[in-house]
Amino acid sequence: MNTNKQFTDRFDWVLGFLLLLFLIISLMAISSAQTTGQYGTNFIPKQLFWYIVGMVIISMVMFLEPEQYKKMAWIIYGVGLIPLIVLWILPDTISFVASRNGAQSWFHLPGIGSIQPAEFMKTFYILGAARMIVKHHENYPFKTIKSDFLLLAKIGGLFIVPFVLIMQQSDLGTGLVFIAITAALILVAGISWKIILPIVGTAVAAGGSLIWVALNMEDFLVNTLGFSPYQRARIYSWLDPYSYASNEGLHLISSLNAIGSGEILGKGYGGREVYVPENHTDFIFAVIGEEYGFIGASLVIVLYFVLIYHLTKITLQLKDPFSTYVAAGIIAMITFHVFENIGMTIQLLPITGIPLPFISYGGSSLMGNMLALGLIFSMKFHHKTYMFGNSDDD
Repeated sequence: MNTNKQFTDRFDWVLGFLLLLFLIISLMAISSAQTTGQYGTNFIPKQLFWYIVGMVIISMVMFLEPEQYKKMAWIIYGVGLIPLIVLWILPDTISFVASRNGAQSWFHLPGIGSIQPAEFMKTFYILGAARMIVKHHENYPFKTIKSDFLLLAKIGGLFIVPFVLIMQQSDLGTGLVFIAITAALILVAGISWKIILPIVGTAVAAGGSLIWVALNMEDFLVNTLGFSPYQRARIYSWLDPYSYASNEGLHLISSLNAIGSGEILGKGYGGREVYVPENHTDFIFAVIGEEYGFIGASLVIVLYFVLIYHLTKITLQLKDPFSTYVAAGIIAMITFHVFENIGMTIQLLPITGIPLPFISYGGSSLMGNMLALGLIFSMKFHHKTYMFGNSDDD
């Protein structure tokens, strides 16, 4: 056991440097996005403020050992559910509940702004699920099909509560993030492929059937499956945006035009010409694509690859199963966010309102991601401390 490591030796400087690069890109992209005059607010100091708050969160989270989060995981999970339940039960009786695009997912706090509890619940759910998986493996050291089914049922039970509460808010994007996190945790939990493969096949068939229904049975999609008009518009404007060019398809068409007009090298900082709604939040990648072209957009994607690679490298070094599951969930969360956000700006995926991690403007999203990275910093920080010790003592 080596407990004499200095702070500078235990801190993850690579991850800190990556966050600095994301901060620079975020401020430059948001600054340029504001030149259209779409909003009367200067988001630069606001985003810088949220980054500072995020750094404070990382500092606080980092100094607690993973074992302490393991002990508190159930409490953290339960506390995270409370604001989601409030948004579900009392949305019309609380004055500070904010609604956007038909989704009542925010608390508006005077002097602070809008806070979306679901952004924090993602990490809380990962902690709870990791704790539950570890406990299950302790209780069932010898794997069987029966024990794997039991573990799958436990993960499903833990997943369904926040998922249902979030879907009650008509927040499909965040619901998909929870599905992605759950899928990753099921894979790393060691559940037999005899169980996983039929589930994957069923999910693929269900997804294909849903697309077929959307194309051929619009009334069934709305009246029977319960899709809201807003969600229905998102689907059809993705499949055929030019038929909805004056309303729901405007975001996607504008994004495609902006990214396409950037060509290889882009138009340079402040050289944007295409108007893209919500270009400082969900469609910030369109700003990057137009101003810095294929080269600039590719460099941003490469930066995300480097981030995911670094997080994966840390995960493979961990000896504590709980930390490994938490890290895997965080990697899945960030990866899905990046894939979905960039995919929706180029029509690869439907628009779901998911921000681009660490670049899009938004306090809740940024703080939620910083909270998750704080756990990674903690794992690396304390892993260095106990690197030569018995992992059971960590």
